[in-house]
Amino acid sequence: MSVRSERRGAVLVVTLDRPEARNAVDPETAARLFETFVNFDRDEAMRVAVLAGRPGAFCAGFDLKRAAAGMDAGWWAEHELDAGFDGHDDRPRKGPMGPTRLDLSKPVIAAVTGPAVAGGMELALWCDMRVMERSAYMGVYCRRWGVPLIDGGTIRLPRIVGHGRAMDLILTGRRVDAEECLAIGLANRLVGDGEAVEAAVELASEIARFPQQCMRADRRSAIDQWSLGLAPALVNEWLSAGTFKAEGEAGAQRFASGRGRSGDFDDI
Repeated sequence: MSVRSERRGAVLVVTLDRPEARNAVDPETAARLFETFVNFDRDEAMRVAVLAGRPGAFCAGFDLKRAAAGMDAGWWAEHELDAGFDGHDDRPRKGPMGPTRLDLSKPVIAAVTGPAVAGGMELALWCDMRVMERSAYMGVYCRRWGVPLIDGGTIRLPRIVGHGRAMDLILTGRRVDAEECLAIGLANRLVGDGEAVEAAVELASEIARFPQQCMRADRRSAIDQWSLGLAPALVNEWLSAGTFKAEGEAGAQRFASGRGRSGDFDDI
């Protein structure tokens, strides 16, 4: 099985398991990843997901040995996008790497060990946050083979690191080590080798503790604002006010009773 899933409380750990190909994604693996994350988003018991690779590699990208034989007309037709695509779950569409066109309602954290390159980097960029081990690295390695970024890389990378830095990485295809990833915002956390998955699960578990409607509303507003001007973005943000009645009033009562003072998140 090229994709494994493990439930840890409210956290779903999804692991790429193709060590013979450094976790490169072939069409069958892409389909399994896609199905796994569609089901995750629809499972009310799961709150946060962690995407990892079998130790030694996060993902080396699309399986070029498979691509070398040529992708048939059915594969191209399956991944074609048209004007009706809006990214939402009512019309889920699979990307070449699997879940990269899904617009989930819940956060996903990448646990990056070893290479996250080419399409593997695009998978990491698709995630909301990235926890990297110190020996891990990213890079648009597909630059050398004439394979373009078609899983959101040219869109998400500039939004995460800024246009100038994105152009550097996209045009040169150079290796970006973990320390640089942290410095430019590609990584959110840096941990020791062998610690990425557990650190990501710990982070996911913390996020899963919070009132979920509020957290998801803030996440959604932060994502939606990219396609909106300031005024409509503020209008869209105000839609989240409904979650105050659902969760915020009860939270305010907990604060008034003495919980969570001085930045204490332990007893909320």
